[in-house]
Amino acid sequence: MAAADHVEPAIAPDRSEAKATATLLERLLAIGTALSACRDPDQLLSLILQSSRDLTCSDGGSLYLVDRSDPQQPWLRFQIFQSDSLPSSLEAPPPLPLDRHSLAGYVAATGETLNLADVYALDGQQPFQFNASFDQRLNYRTCSMLVLPMCDQTGSVIGVIQLVNRKCRADLKLTAAIASEETQPYSAAEEALLRSLAGQAAIAIERTLLQRSIENLFEGFICASIKIIESRDPCTMGHSERVAQLSVRLAEQVHAVDHGALAAYQFSNAQLQELHYASLLHDFGKVGVPEEILNKSHKLHPTEQQGLNYRLQLLQQQLQLEQARRWLAPTLTEAMQRAGLGHPLDCIWCRQFGNLADLEVTIARLQQARSLLQDLNQPQILATPAYRDRLAEVEAELAWLASLQVMDWDGQMRSLLAPAEVEKLLIPKGSLTQQERLAIESHVQHTFAFLQEIPWTGPLAQVPHIAHAHHERLDGSGYPLGLEQAQIPMQAQIMAVADVYDALTASDRPYKRRVPIEKALQILEWEARDRKLNDQLVQLFRQQQIFQILGHQLQSEDSV
Repeated sequence: MAAADHVEPAIAPDRSEAKATATLLERLLAIGTALSACRDPDQLLSLILQSSRDLTCSDGGSLYLVDRSDPQQPWLRFQIFQSDSLPSSLEAPPPLPLDRHSLAGYVAATGETLNLADVYALDGQQPFQFNASFDQRLNYRTCSMLVLPMCDQTGSVIGVIQLVNRKCRADLKLTAAIASEETQPYSAAEEALLRSLAGQAAIAIERTLLQRSIENLFEGFICASIKIIESRDPCTMGHSERVAQLSVRLAEQVHAVDHGALAAYQFSNAQLQELHYASLLHDFGKVGVPEEILNKSHKLHPTEQQGLNYRLQLLQQQLQLEQARRWLAPTLTEAMQRAGLGHPLDCIWCRQFGNLADLEVTIARLQQARSLLQDLNQPQILATPAYRDRLAEVEAELAWLASLQVMDWDGQMRSLLAPAEVEKLLIPKGSLTQQERLAIESHVQHTFAFLQEIPWTGPLAQVPHIAHAHHERLDGSGYPLGLEQAQIPMQAQIMAVADVYDALTASDRPYKRRVPIEKALQILEWEARDRKLNDQLVQLFRQQQIFQILGHQLQSEDSV
């Protein structure tokens, strides 16, 4: 852009043709360098049109690109308009058919250049015609016009540059009254150089369109990856996108800080994009975590809960049958002795329960235990007042249940409560055992291994490392590497704040309730106080209300 901005505005009419051509060549080379350096598609189109106007001292111009998305009916789509004498914020004209009836359509259809000294002097013998409605609507007078095709390396037209009114003086604003006197035709030298520029422009446009296509392809891949994650863990729907939004916004605010420790961190657009991708993909490794752990909402898996309920109900039925048999024991004893069949109470239950009273107490206790087991299966139950102060009693009751035996359908005796089930029911917080928690935490390693397989280009090379460190904590207590603050990338520290906030405030999940915004901010501050999260980032997150990007609002300004 700088090269084009410093181009001289026009060629004085009294210069020799040779000197003028040499000047144009120098300027064309400078513009070519600027085109090669430009990566933004919209900026590139603006640069192409502005450079074309500067080279020819054109009062105005427009640029069209060919749209071949419908092979049956390609179109010329308006992209940009510029003018020294008219406002640039004009309503975009409708697409033009790719045929020979309009000036731009003719050039796009044939690949020829039109150099017209006065568009109103057309004699009607040409297949194209000038549309005067533009002039009539804006009280303008189009005189000379140069319309050039932009062709790719195969010769196909990808766009059209349309220049209007080659002015005699660059600083002149044209009106309909003076247009005829203050404009002149485009010279052959200008036409030749503009064809060269159009060729360079076509290559630059192709490159940027290809780059955008690749970026869109990659964005599509990332979106598909996120859908895979969310299909396996529907409870966290939208989490990755929200973390990406929060992380990028917080990084932008860090970039704007001009004092304190955060002032040392500046993020380029490429680094923000790097953080965006890392945030979107930070949980991709969950595809490697078993689904029964990933979606575990209670301490026992559904199949374990069903098995325990089955054994509990079966034992109750067996003991009730034994109870009935003991009530009938006197009658059965006499009958069986007469028949020589032995003693009716010579069974497994006789050895386990000494008398009928013990049996009755056990049945009643089992009925109460059913409610206890249902409560203990809830993720946060041991932290509630009802259970927090009676943990020893709960442990004793589970030990007693584990000591009971039940006869299964195959005649084998089995423990009513397995040791692994006791361990799970006594999980103090959440629904995961230590082994299951380690399996969940392994998603970070899976993410890193997956991202390492992608050949990230230079500006995005840190994406795997940023995602890998988003669960690290400043005091070294995080995972998977136990890094300390100096070892954790700032982008990962930013993502950690965003990740924790969204995990707290996201919609209710089976294993936890959502936290109000003010409470979530307070928890972030507690984490910062304990050197888990970066205190300055947490304060900036609150002060700038980064959470508003998700539509979140504090209940009152007093709480800010």
